[in-house]
Amino acid sequence: MLSQRSSQLGNFVQRHIGPNSDDIQQMLAVLGFDNLDSLIDKTVPQGIRLQKKLNLPPAQSEYAALTRLKQIAAKNQVWRSYIGMGYYDCVTPPVIQRNILENPGWYTAYTPYQPEIAQGRLEALLNFQTMIIDLTGLEVANASLLDEGTAAAEAMSLSYGVCKSQAQAYFVSVDCHPQTIDILKTRAKPLGIKIIVGDHQSYDFAEPIFGAVLQYPASDGTIYDYRAFIEKAHAEGALVTVAADPLSLTLLTPPGEFGADIAVGSTQRFGIPLGFGGPHAAYFATKEQYKRQVPGRIVGVSKDAQGRAALRLALQTREQHIRREKATSNICTAQVLLAVMAGMYAVYHGADGIRNIAENIHRLTVTLAAGLQRLGYQISSEYFFDTLRVDLGTQSLPAILAGCQGRGINLRVFDEKSVGISVDETTTVADLIDLWQVFAVTDNLPFTIEELSPSSHVLLPRSSNYLTHPVFNRYHSETELLRYLHQLETKDLSLTTSMIPLGSCTMKLNATAEMIPVTWAEFGKIHPFAPPSQTRGYQILFQQLEGWLAEITGFAGVSLQPNAGSQGEYTGLLVIRRYHETRGEGHRNVCLIPESAHGTNPASAVMCGMKVVAVACDSLGNIDLDDLQAKAEKHSQQLAALMVTYPSTHGVFEAGIQEICAVVHGHGGQVYMDGANMNAQVGICRPGDIGADVCHLNLHKTFCIPHGGGGPGMGPIGVAAHLVPFLPGHCAVPATGDGQIGAIAAAPWGSASILVISWMYIAMMGADGLTDATKVAILNANYIAHRLGDYYPVLYKGQNDLVAHECILDLRLLKKSANIEIDDVAKRLIDYGFHAPTVSWPVAGTIMVEPTESESKQELDRFCAALIGIREEISAIESGKMDVEDNLLKNAPHTAESLILGEWTHPYSREQAAYPAPWTREHKFWPSVGRIDAAFGDRNFVCACLPMDAYQ
Repeated sequence: MLSQRSSQLGNFVQRHIGPNSDDIQQMLAVLGFDNLDSLIDKTVPQGIRLQKKLNLPPAQSEYAALTRLKQIAAKNQVWRSYIGMGYYDCVTPPVIQRNILENPGWYTAYTPYQPEIAQGRLEALLNFQTMIIDLTGLEVANASLLDEGTAAAEAMSLSYGVCKSQAQAYFVSVDCHPQTIDILKTRAKPLGIKIIVGDHQSYDFAEPIFGAVLQYPASDGTIYDYRAFIEKAHAEGALVTVAADPLSLTLLTPPGEFGADIAVGSTQRFGIPLGFGGPHAAYFATKEQYKRQVPGRIVGVSKDAQGRAALRLALQTREQHIRREKATSNICTAQVLLAVMAGMYAVYHGADGIRNIAENIHRLTVTLAAGLQRLGYQISSEYFFDTLRVDLGTQSLPAILAGCQGRGINLRVFDEKSVGISVDETTTVADLIDLWQVFAVTDNLPFTIEELSPSSHVLLPRSSNYLTHPVFNRYHSETELLRYLHQLETKDLSLTTSMIPLGSCTMKLNATAEMIPVTWAEFGKIHPFAPPSQTRGYQILFQQLEGWLAEITGFAGVSLQPNAGSQGEYTGLLVIRRYHETRGEGHRNVCLIPESAHGTNPASAVMCGMKVVAVACDSLGNIDLDDLQAKAEKHSQQLAALMVTYPSTHGVFEAGIQEICAVVHGHGGQVYMDGANMNAQVGICRPGDIGADVCHLNLHKTFCIPHGGGGPGMGPIGVAAHLVPFLPGHCAVPATGDGQIGAIAAAPWGSASILVISWMYIAMMGADGLTDATKVAILNANYIAHRLGDYYPVLYKGQNDLVAHECILDLRLLKKSANIEIDDVAKRLIDYGFHAPTVSWPVAGTIMVEPTESESKQELDRFCAALIGIREEISAIESGKMDVEDNLLKNAPHTAESLILGEWTHPYSREQAAYPAPWTREHKFWPSVGRIDAAFGDRNFVCACLPMDAYQ
């Protein structure tokens, strides 16, 4: 049963953990244990057990934690930030904030790998892609990336991969945002790419380049005509990327119309709060010919079993699992929740509305410039959209900044002689007057705004149409948009419907109390490059969270910068690489990776310039220690690292993990631990104690940041003391030493605003609650494995015949006995009202189930009953009672339309199809489409909102 201290709290811990004390006792009895501790003693190897209680503050109630966090938030100062650099204040339409950002029907859904129950999200993402295609003038767009800087880095990788020349240099305009240049340098170094930062107007192409990136408008606001440069680059065989502000593209000629091969950028100003840097949805668009090299995910149009148009992820989805070390990117996520918001911002406003916003911003900027010129200042650019670089002339910078200080204004400081001002959607005429008064160093202006008669300063004005599809012209009233959002929401299965039992993905409770602070203005309206004096609340939050995570993992230092699990992997390996370099062992480049590893592992290693060597697994799913020793010995002089997941990818606590770490250390390597399964470790064992040198943490798994339909996520890393000096730096933060690797994310603390979720979770759980959560997660998984073991073999078990926090059920024999594929079971589960577990990974033909600690015994029993019912349906096929081709599984999922319309010819009843279990009569989740033909969609690739009759 739960620890007495935890149960006495009577508040959040018991609300987070699904089973109550009686349920826990019943499940333990089924497994043959008297208490939770005895189960854990038999499951987790004694040699790695944590022998002390975590040193964390006592658990707080929801009210107390929110009150404390509000006090911390109050230490942030919300100033008007005109800093720009790709980040702008904006207006989140309340209908979007309340019904998407704050709606668990949207934020608790999983990545749409089961498209039949994700049609709402997929449609919203198709809207986003269409918006990007329209605005950029390119042919293909993906469903978002992490931020503008990493999107630019992905563009560099694509250019490097497809360029046919032997060039090793990449041109980066000096006018790009500093954080983008920082990230490009970080990503280029391990691949041996030379970054040339220069002026596009004077670059002579004396050194061959395979690609280039240009900022549009430039970071200082200037609008350049890039056509001549692009023609020269193309003549050299190079691809050109344009990092473009999408709002400006409503007024400016789009990149695709002046020759760009790729366009990247951020959609943050489309209704997404600043959030001190994130999360925001970046975009990536390119030409049709590069569609198979596009990183991340693309939503495409296909058809379902009834021939109706239906959506699914297309082409390269999860390419890492197929290509592994040959993958061109390790990105396997997106910023779905934020992309949905940005797309809906365009749906709500439409082409005219967005153009009006852009025109108003430009009009205010031009007016601001005219007033500054009346005051005697010079504007450095003739053509601009929303940003001015102001030459101070004889005026002193301290005088300007003092005036800003008194009015709560932040400007961008270029140098002692010039500052930048970026106007945004929230800027008003009153703000202009404030700014003029700052620069006049007096409240008495020598002119009135009526005296100014500004004209447009746009070079290459846009003439082509955009956002012409009906979806962008139909929902401009709140009534219509509200109904549209609800309609889409009801097409998706989220945690509001039922448990989502995905192995390795940890779909646990995302408590309301954890989510509320995300939209507080004190966290949401802070610019990522605001001065430290205004972000003391955030600094307290970071320091506390870093300290808590360090204690939980047993490490000496933590970096919160990586804004996805894949980025955490990459960061951890870069830190290891840098460590070897500083020791004069930069030649160490071999990374040992178990064959069972997640596909991002080898992809990350290759991105870090490492050579992947696979290590075999034994029949029990453990790392083959003999093979590991042989490979480590063979590559001893070149061994850089081992990447290992713990508990293992197969869902067991490997008893030999300490010996595995010792072997690697004995040959001079470092141990990187993938933290995907950290939910089985918290409070029970710690990566740092086990022998790992670095571990990334998926805060969107173990620490309750919701999956958001496929993002946002956070992937901070913890490192041992000897690696602390090499943690990521950032151009916006003073360096702590010369050993730091460069920036990984565009903002210094990644997606800072969602860190409040993990802070709240740890604060409300405390040491005892976190430990109890881990114990119950292990209990729930073993309960499911025990209940289903007689129906589906449990593929791997650890010592004492137990699993960790997840279990793999083997369905491979069903192909031979009943012609049933793994997808047939996954789709039939939809009829029972459940999302499928992880399918065919890490072993083809299996399902991996992770119940988490948040699911009640009643929900676990319901899920087990569903899988048992499906096994009985398969038995009917095996015995000949049900047709081997025309049966409940092959035809699943069953839509309401398929049950009602037309003649019923199947050898089973409509009732069997629609209501296979008692609970489906009480609450039925109806899929909006039948089984989707993915291959048809790939043969007939469409990734934008064309009229639906075009897909027939």
